[in-house]
Amino acid sequence: MHRMLAGDLSRLPELLQAARDLAAREVTGLAERPVAAPGPVPGRDPLPEGGAGGDGALVRFAERWAPGFSGSAGPRYLGFVTGGATPAAVAGDWLTSAFDQNLSGAGGSWAQELERETVAWLRELFGLGEAHSGAFVTGATMSNTVGLAIGREWAGERLGVDVSRAGAAALGPVDVLSGSPHSSITKAMSVLGLGRDRLRKVPLLPGDREAVDVTALEAALAERAGRPVIVVANAGTVNTVDFDDLRAIAALRQRYDFWLHVDAAFGAFAALSPEHAALVDGLDAADSVCVDLHKWLNVPYDAAVQFTRRRDLQVAVFHNASPYLGLPGGEPEFLHLTPENSRRLRALPAWFSLVAYGRSGHREIVERNVSLARRLGAGIDELPGLRLLAPVRLNVVCFTLAADPSRERVAALAREVAASGEAYVTPTVFGGVPGLRAAFSNWRTTEADTERVLRVLAAASG
Repeated sequence: MHRMLAGDLSRLPELLQAARDLAAREVTGLAERPVAAPGPVPGRDPLPEGGAGGDGALVRFAERWAPGFSGSAGPRYLGFVTGGATPAAVAGDWLTSAFDQNLSGAGGSWAQELERETVAWLRELFGLGEAHSGAFVTGATMSNTVGLAIGREWAGERLGVDVSRAGAAALGPVDVLSGSPHSSITKAMSVLGLGRDRLRKVPLLPGDREAVDVTALEAALAERAGRPVIVVANAGTVNTVDFDDLRAIAALRQRYDFWLHVDAAFGAFAALSPEHAALVDGLDAADSVCVDLHKWLNVPYDAAVQFTRRRDLQVAVFHNASPYLGLPGGEPEFLHLTPENSRRLRALPAWFSLVAYGRSGHREIVERNVSLARRLGAGIDELPGLRLLAPVRLNVVCFTLAADPSRERVAALAREVAASGEAYVTPTVFGGVPGLRAAFSNWRTTEADTERVLRVLAAASG
């Protein structure tokens, strides 16, 4: 085996060239490959006893598995909220693996400072002040979990309980108030011992809105006066990209004591566009903020960032006390800030993309995606077989069948769209009506792609 490994190392330039050729073919041909994976899944092979070497592994992957991978990084994959990967970010991701830095701490490397620089750039990009510090995590779920964990520690501070030592049970019940929370919020509450049942849904604004009614939120806070409360505000809801009034919510802290966490997984990117920046006005007032980067920043999975004003409480939750690691100092190492000790250099692809395309390049992606979402919405409005479920507020189009939008018929429509190989959309329910979502966040998507999506929707719903 050592001989085989040594052989692969001696031929590393050739192996990487072969991998590069495969990657280049896939990336350059992404716009025309089927968006959803076709055909049956291969059966499982037994674990190889003898190795095939790097070349053999590459050939086997290209033959058995690559043809069944989706075109999720491509321009017409409109499911969930899925970015692609800019060319510079792909290069940065390749180098992340090549340098293989463990970002738990400095470890004799400058990599930790590169992450700090990238976090500072992102903070500026989203209009956050220097009071916010941050760190890279895997995705929005982990970012929300970190934010709520710091909020849980804040609740303990208010009650005179050291939650990191005494445990969540020592807090007693802590309510989490939100209007249209993402499902990752309840998952985080479960992980943190707050309990899914402590989520209290607050009434929304009337009509086709997903934004919280701030008057109803104030009433809910008044009912809980004297107990610490966590409020999860939403900057970009899943179905209709609605935004809570962040400044009005933050103003309630003049009368009520609560931790304000803002889930801005993709909505934070509204800050890049002058036309839409007002939607995130007040984001800087949050105690913690979630932003997902493998969505609208178009960097490879997995990458998100979390911000908070209370790094002291963050360290209290996540510090790793060990003689060989040392205690957190004035500028804590990252192993004291997130659930992970071992961390890959997730910041490098984001650093590459920000350096390569700058603020203006990423603003162009956001504004083009918003324009294309509006175009798709207008086209759906003209199709007799479909209707919009809500206005197109930013980059998501929420729609359904014009007649008999049952769960079964809507699911069949989604399957037919996927089977065409032309596009991919995901199901949802909005206002009690089954529907579909088309989310624009890929840097590649063009007007021609949008027209192709409209054609397949017209054929599938006609």
